[in-house]
Amino acid sequence: MAVFADADAVVRTLRPDVPVTCIYPEKLRENAERFLSVFPGQVLYAVKSNPDPRVMRYLYGAGIRHFDVASAEEVTTTRSLFPKARLSFMHPVKSRSAIATAYRLGVRDYALDSASELLKIVEETGSARDLNLFVRVALPKGNAAYDLSGKFGAHEEDAVTLLQAARRVAARVGLCFHVGSQCMEPAAYATAIERVRALVDRAGVVVDILDVGGGFPVSYPGLEPPAFGLYMDAIQNAAQHLFPAIELWCEPGRALAGSGGSVIVKVELRRGHTLYINDGTYGSLFDAGSFGWRYPVRAIRPDSALAGALEPFSFFGPTCDTVDYMKGPFMLPADIAEGDWIEIGQLGAYGAAMRTRFNGFYSDETVAIVPSRAYDDTPTGGDAISITDHLPARQIARSGRK
Repeated sequence: MAVFADADAVVRTLRPDVPVTCIYPEKLRENAERFLSVFPGQVLYAVKSNPDPRVMRYLYGAGIRHFDVASAEEVTTTRSLFPKARLSFMHPVKSRSAIATAYRLGVRDYALDSASELLKIVEETGSARDLNLFVRVALPKGNAAYDLSGKFGAHEEDAVTLLQAARRVAARVGLCFHVGSQCMEPAAYATAIERVRALVDRAGVVVDILDVGGGFPVSYPGLEPPAFGLYMDAIQNAAQHLFPAIELWCEPGRALAGSGGSVIVKVELRRGHTLYINDGTYGSLFDAGSFGWRYPVRAIRPDSALAGALEPFSFFGPTCDTVDYMKGPFMLPADIAEGDWIEIGQLGAYGAAMRTRFNGFYSDETVAIVPSRAYDDTPTGGDAISITDHLPARQIARSGRK
């Protein structure tokens, strides 16, 4: 994977006609270090947010040793990359073959939200006695950009029954929940912990692990979340008060990978304040088209300067489908034109992971952006450059942290 000092250098050197995914290793390291140093427990990377092996290797190099997997494919891929890492299958509904495959590959942690799922896990693992079973609890809709309360989670009575049933067959029992993606309310975690405490008391069982899920937000234009520390304080204070001896887990995906990636796109046509670009909702910009998500953008014109004040633009993607539209607004210089490029930021999570090949528009072109390095096209055998090339000595020393 080629390495560049910035996105401008990518455009100057490659003049790309296809979208280029940019990975920022130093951002990934910073994000991982922040969670590992502050969260009072295990930090699981949610693989679904960005399963690119290069991203996963960077996070592993920064100290992440625990992965939240949600499919047989994620299990097999992650195990092949990191034979000694801990994998937790936190999807509450799994196929029988996925459970069997995961158990064979050393996975012992499984989430569930129904008696039927519990039976599947017990049967497909041969009534194993080394299982760690997590009851996923339903939560009411909260202040999150994406509400995840409707699809998964056992409601109160069922959760109590499942806790009791899991306790009879599991080596360790856990509770898990999800407050919703891009949660803008730190207190939502404390409220959720209070709710599950009441369920544990009703069930009358010992719970070993509390998994507070993901949902930790990142900044986007028009969406500035509360300070990271407020989330950590809310979780730690509630857990210390209500579950003083429990092991804590969290599952960040967007918060680890989001700022660690961007996409460089090319403007193919300008029509008023609408730009036709070579990526879209069937590519890396699914959230921008489907949910009106806004991303930070920066125009690049390698041979001359852009002029004019920033003005609002919308995007059309490259496919022939009219729903391939991103309303924005995306603030760009007034004279942006066909032949210019745009770097769209905060796409390290749910960008490349959501791409399709619809209409034949697809690009695997990927580079690393490391400000301290000039362009380097040294062959790497298909692997990402080593993150230790860009870490201070103290970080290399702590990269073995569990």
